[in-house]
Amino acid sequence: MDRLLANETVNAAQAGEGPPLFLFHSLLSDRASFDAVVPELAGSFQTIVPELPGFGRSRTVEGGLAAVADRMAEAVRDAAGGAPSIVLGNGYGGFVALQMAIRHPKIVSRLVLADCGAAFSEPGREAFRNMAKVSRAKGLEAITDVAMRRLFAPEFQERHPDLMQDRRAAFLRTDPDVFRSACEALASLDLRAELAAVKVPVLVLVGEHDEATPPPMSHELAAGLPHAELKIIPGCAHVPQLQSPRQFLGAIEGFLL
Repeated sequence: MDRLLANETVNAAQAGEGPPLFLFHSLLSDRASFDAVVPELAGSFQTIVPELPGFGRSRTVEGGLAAVADRMAEAVRDAAGGAPSIVLGNGYGGFVALQMAIRHPKIVSRLVLADCGAAFSEPGREAFRNMAKVSRAKGLEAITDVAMRRLFAPEFQERHPDLMQDRRAAFLRTDPDVFRSACEALASLDLRAELAAVKVPVLVLVGEHDEATPPPMSHELAAGLPHAELKIIPGCAHVPQLQSPRQFLGAIEGFLL
């Protein structure tokens, strides 16, 4: 079931009953990246999977990542009725969730940050600048192979051609202006000095082979948070909930309940 949140600006799928659990998708994917794990999570939680601002049927918002985080805070409050919620973000969704928790400290009771960090290295920043530059000049089609490589290891892509066809199509549905704006925001983001403000328990996850947000970023993130636990998911890259749903669910199970 879909519902509109935050004054009808954020579209979200909702399933199950129980404590509210929000799942924020990555930049190179969409909310369908959680389809394999939602049925099990919905057995214990009211599972809400929004389309982040500018994706799907959710309206864009001006003002960079902080404005995106504020919009999502409004959506979380709306859906949860003001009760503290568990929020899980993957990739770009993790950066949004982290900034939301910093800017709205009472909104989350627990936080799962999967394959993100607090700041990129200079090569990481340059990768976002390049993707924005090439997509502006030649369109998203020109960087689709790069985007897929950031999501999945080549061996995984070869073994799952149908999934890769679906993920390529999902990426090409991304609004190019929203994509470039997000790339520019991530290229300049540095939340390291603000991590101490996150007082809730945090589970930091990262795929062993993540090239988009490599494991050292997660190590740095966990070290900077007051109450964080780090888990590395073997054999996975940037979107572990798609690559190995059972491993992903096993990694978060004890933390959520």
